[in-house]
Amino acid sequence: MRVMPLLTAALVCGFVYMLVLERDTLLALAGAAQAEETAETPETEEKAAVAVVALKSEAQPVTRGIVLRGRTEAFRLVDAKAETQGLVVSTPLRKGSMVEEGELLCKLDPGTKEASLAEARARLAEAEANNKVSATLVERGFAAETTAISRIAALEAAQAQVKRAEKEMELLEIQAPFSGLLESDTAEFGALLQPGGACARVIQLNPIKLVGFATENQVRRIEVGGLAGARLIGGREIGGRLTFISRSADPLTRTFRVEITVPNDDLSIRDNSTAEIFVALSGEKGHLLPQSALTLDDAGRLGVRTVEEGRARFMPVDIVNEDQNGVWVAGLPELADVIVVGQEFVTDGRRVTVRYRENAS
Repeated sequence: MRVMPLLTAALVCGFVYMLVLERDTLLALAGAAQAEETAETPETEEKAAVAVVALKSEAQPVTRGIVLRGRTEAFRLVDAKAETQGLVVSTPLRKGSMVEEGELLCKLDPGTKEASLAEARARLAEAEANNKVSATLVERGFAAETTAISRIAALEAAQAQVKRAEKEMELLEIQAPFSGLLESDTAEFGALLQPGGACARVIQLNPIKLVGFATENQVRRIEVGGLAGARLIGGREIGGRLTFISRSADPLTRTFRVEITVPNDDLSIRDNSTAEIFVALSGEKGHLLPQSALTLDDAGRLGVRTVEEGRARFMPVDIVNEDQNGVWVAGLPELADVIVVGQEFVTDGRRVTVRYRENAS
């Protein structure tokens, strides 16, 4: 009946002995058993592949440029003014009418100018006769040379008077300086025009100019002859070429005036309308991708994830342009399989199963 207590006491004493006096041996035996157990456990399988959607992208030429705030401006705008005094005796033309170069806008009443011209011509005829007689007398020795000189001076004065009177008659007709559109009515019949008085305003809208203002950094990157365009308030897009870059900066804004000439055959583009101007720079190659394809790595770098040999890989990129179809990026190889759906759920080296789509939209 005392066998069991004695056996229990013996086992406890043995365990205490091993724990105290043979501690190292006991730990070594325990480590060997754990290693054997680990060796018998099967290795964990690799994580399952993630399904993603990718786009086969090929590098294409992309145009970079600068954007300027600006406006449209008439190619030419002139106020046709009177150079002499007179009453308007012509029927007025109404604003909005098309006029051709040299077309009559206003005709003034000649008043006494016709009489002045007739008088000048009569004095010229008299001076010519006197000069002829004087030249004959001097040649025969019956008159002094000073008399001949005075007759020549009188003749030249009479000729000048005739030219002045003829010019006054020409100024009675005010003509269109170029083909264009009347922006105002011509002067009314019976109105008295003084020198400098406005007859009408003529505007030329074809071609039309786009005017923007570039900073010192921007103006160094553009040149005359380069391609340019603009988007108007209504969304219409127009294009032309850069025709002028100012050499002098505005003293207040420190910007340089830039002009682009654009065709306007139907005259639908109006003067002084707001425009967002785009001036093209030298082209380079890039990939057109949906903006949603962009992501950030752990270091905060902007880039995309591509597929290489069935695994995801992060590649940093630079945005070079944007349009309504997506973003143009540089930094990728000529051909790249870019993940456009699911890039946020994979890391570098993760296996992926890919389904491809055809375009970036």
